[in-house]
Formats: sequence, structure tokens, C-alpha cells
Amino acid sequence: MAARSSWKGYLKLSLVSVPVKAYTATSSEGGAIHLNQLHQECNSRIKYQKTCPIHGEVASDQIVSGYEFSKGQYVIVDPAELEKLRTESDKSINVQKFVPADALDPIYDSGRTYYLVPDGPVGQKPYALIHKAMQEEGCQAIAQVVISNREQLVRLRPLEKLISMTVLNYAAEVKQPAAFQDELVPTEASPQELQLTRQLMQALTAEEFDIAQYKDVYTEKLSQLIQAKVAGQELVAAPVSAEPQIINLMEALKASVEQVGVPAAKAGEGKPARKMAASRPKRAEAPAEKTKTPQRKRKLG
Repeated sequence: MAARSSWKGYLKLSLVSVPVKAYTATSSEGGAIHLNQLHQECNSRIKYQKTCPIHGEVASDQIVSGYEFSKGQYVIVDPAELEKLRTESDKSINVQKFVPADALDPIYDSGRTYYLVPDGPVGQKPYALIHKAMQEEGCQAIAQVVISNREQLVRLRPLEKLISMTVLNYAAEVKQPAAFQDELVPTEASPQELQLTRQLMQALTAEEFDIAQYKDVYTEKLSQLIQAKVAGQELVAAPVSAEPQIINLMEALKASVEQVGVPAAKAGEGKPARKMAASRPKRAEAPAEKTKTPQRKRKLG
């Protein structure tokens, strides 16, 4: 069964309009296990029912939306009326500007990402054109779009052959790091501590990163627990090995460096093995000519 798009509209770049569809980038398959709330006495599932104080429980198709304009008085707003309020601009991803790929800090990402694809043959060429231009310019687009009846700020960027759209938090919704800096106490690290820390980081540095090797271990263990309990078995936890008690920072750094494979004799000695990025070799400077100090002539006579 083909995936169902979450949104349809236009990607608008000035006077260029590209019909697009948006698909959620996250998958529901293999997600977290959801536990239900039960009554402890009889194990019956707790239900959350929508009720009316006059008529009791109410079915979902009997519920409408309303705005309380005065105490106890409401005006009914029909979804069809809301749809009429939307203009063509509201149904578009309106690109405001283009910025460098690293211009926006990831702290503003809300965690919701969509894949945009052309909606129909007419959108194929302009979509590919915008995608290629963004790739060659190394930039991303900042745009606004109405999703779930709210105007969202989004960023668009080329991702493989697609254009991805990530919903952003507005600046007012994000707490800035400066708000918590007063909790930091000024400290100084010794050159040896810094060197050991860099050695530890370098030993754990990989040239390439494959996120597929990471799995939700907790969900796997929870699944095993549920299966064992369904089968009437008792899940026995494996004994946890005791971690060495190290209270000194220098000792902890040395032990960590040794644990990841750096020889003990080299831990904390000499220069770091390598750097994250190769530095450019310095151009050899020609030795400066010695300036001869003029000798003062001795006055005779």
C-alpha cells in the first residue's frame, strides 16, 4: 500500500510555483512499545470517554468546534468555514530567503521532518531545477507554511535526490544557552588533562558514521520481557559488573584512554596522535638576512 501524503500544496519561489506533496520522514514501524493503563483490581483497561453533562457519553461524529465569546456562550465554527478562510498563499510553502547550509543552529529544529516530492508531471522539472541549484549553491531555504492550522517556520534542504522540509521552532520558543550560563563555575584544565581528553576523543573518532548500527535496545528488552511474561516465564536480569571506583579526574582520563586501546606508556605523554582535520602545512619562510651593525670609525690623533 502506497504511503499517504501528509500535506499537498505548492512550493513557491517568487513567481515559480511547484506542486508538491509532503510525506512524514519518520516511520511508525519498529517504534516504541506503548503500554496501556489498567485498573489494578480487575486489569480492565482505563477508558477516556468524551461526555456531555446533559446527555452523557457523546460519539466523535457528534462533536463540533466552538469558541467561547462569553461565559457559557459559544459560536460554532465549521471546518468547511475554516477551509474557506485559507488563501492560495496558505496552501503554499513560501520561500522567504536562502541562507548558507550551516547558518541555522540545529537547536531550532522541532524534530518534525517531511520529504517533499513533485505532485504530478508538471512539477518534475522545476522541482529538479530547484534541488540542483540548492545543491550547487550549498544553501538551504527558509520558508513559512500553514500545517495543522498553524503557520510554521520551516527549512528546506536537498537530501540525496529529494528536498526535505523540517519544521522549526520560532526564536521565542527556544531557550538560549545564555540563560543557563550562570550555573557554570569558572574552571581551568591542566595541559595534561586537556591532552588526555583529546586522546580519548581521537581514539573514539570514526571516519564514517552509520546510524543504522544503533538500535533501540530498551524497546528490544521490553519486548523480550512482554514475550516472557506472556509465556509465563520470569525474566532474570544479567549480573551487572561493578565499575571501578575512580574519584580523581586524571586517573579516570588515564584509565579511559587505556580502555580504548591507547598504550599506557603513551597516555598523557607527547603530542596527540592525530587531529580531527589535517592542518595546512606552513609555508617555509626564508631565513632573514642578518643586518650588519655599522662599525664606528675610530678617530685617530
